Amino acid sequence: MRFLSRPPTGGSHYTLSEYAMSQLLLSLKNVTKTYVAVRALRDVSLDVRTGEVLGLIGENGAGKSTLMKILGGVVEPTGGVISVGELDFTALTVSQSTAAGIAFVHQELNLFENLDAAANIFIGREPRVGNFLKLIDREALRRQARPLLQRLGCSFSPDTLVAQLSIAQRQMLEIAKALSFNARLIIMDEPTSSLTASETDRLLDVVAELKASGVSVIFITHRLTEIQRSADRVVALRDGAVVGELERAEITREAMIRLMIGRDLASVYNPPGIRSGNDFVKIRGLATAAHPAGRIDLDIRRGEILGLSGLIGAGRTELARVIFGIDRPSSGAIELLGQPFQPKSAADAIKRGIYLVPEDRKASGLVLDMSIRENISLASLRRFAKAGLIDTHQESERAQKQRSALRIKSHSVEAIAGTLSGGNQQKIILGKWLSMEPQLMILDEPTRGIDVGSKSEIYAIMRKLADTGIAVLMISSDMEEIIGVSDRVAVMHEGSISGTLERAELSEQNIMRLAVGGSH
Repeated sequence: MRFLSRPPTGGSHYTLSEYAMSQLLLSLKNVTKTYVAVRALRDVSLDVRTGEVLGLIGENGAGKSTLMKILGGVVEPTGGVISVGELDFTALTVSQSTAAGIAFVHQELNLFENLDAAANIFIGREPRVGNFLKLIDREALRRQARPLLQRLGCSFSPDTLVAQLSIAQRQMLEIAKALSFNARLIIMDEPTSSLTASETDRLLDVVAELKASGVSVIFITHRLTEIQRSADRVVALRDGAVVGELERAEITREAMIRLMIGRDLASVYNPPGIRSGNDFVKIRGLATAAHPAGRIDLDIRRGEILGLSGLIGAGRTELARVIFGIDRPSSGAIELLGQPFQPKSAADAIKRGIYLVPEDRKASGLVLDMSIRENISLASLRRFAKAGLIDTHQESERAQKQRSALRIKSHSVEAIAGTLSGGNQQKIILGKWLSMEPQLMILDEPTRGIDVGSKSEIYAIMRKLADTGIAVLMISSDMEEIIGVSDRVAVMHEGSISGTLERAELSEQNIMRLAVGGSH
């Protein structure tokens, strides 16, 4: 680990591939960005070499997005120099960035579902035919799109409608669009956040193939195992500044976390204690509509974090939706404190203190255009109503209490939820439920797309809930998270609980054995 320095510029003692990677494609020197009184970037200097994968890591708010917007020509820096090849710029425009061969694959895909793959690749740049009407040359469009899709190993044709493509296929289409600009540098921002394990493997293979063909990649993700697998170097940002660099041999999870948050990995997880609370929920013989042949037998105890693991499609989210009253079970029974419990709606579950933090916080957990105050009070408006009017003063006091307790980073409770980082958005959802005295908290992928520092804070909140006697059910696809946080782990396979592991039995091998249908 060391502070950044300019790499060597070649020499006879390098192999051909080493020599190629020693050549600078892009260089930033002392780039700063200030918004009124807030300094988003502080003297950032980094290099991108030809044909390398550069991992860019940092917590939410570290400055990664601002830096990428500067490279894309969307944001103008306050100071510093951007060097592309032999040219120096104090700022890039969007056209200059594109002409320099810089392309982006964003986390939020920018595709038109009603158009086919070829049209999306060349949108606004379609080949034309005819002297007068200048109609789109559909055949030329397909002919130009086909080799781009073949290069990425895409199984769909240029004529396939985007609406018919999976998320993984759409991600590949975005990369094909980037390559159509003759990109020399592709910046990928959280490209695997919505992909399954096998789809992620394919994307990382594509990244390796791009590197082999001389294309550079800046890979931004909170999934550090992907950085460890694919990156040649890692640069870490913290509080708008570069805090260090790791060369290939130095890249470990522990080293990356230490750079990002300034402390060791051991501090991220809150070690479980010994729990002996009574059963709050008993589930027997339950099957969901998605897996009518399944059988779920599960006890959720007070004062513990029960991890729910399993492969994608195993039925974990479907179980959460049944407990929360969104869906009805196909068969089976649920008991709450020894009494039958058959919620007909989410309102029934909420009345009994059962709350759900959904997997898709933006679509299902928050109203992004509303403030922190409005989101936190949304599920309990009657508490703040007098004669049909909302007591906004009382509402603000409750929101401020949760903002302080959960350390939500914002200028006030009037900040709009959609403008905050993923970690802070997740805390708003938690604040909404914590203000209502929960008995069972169900958290579905609670730290997906969230930086390591915010993860640690959410784990601490979960542990505090358990310590006060609340039952916590955590659904997670992150194996390290499941093992590091849970008191017990139940594993699902094809709609059934295939086994439950006590703390002493937790290991990746034991969980995976159950996840693929093996026995305990």
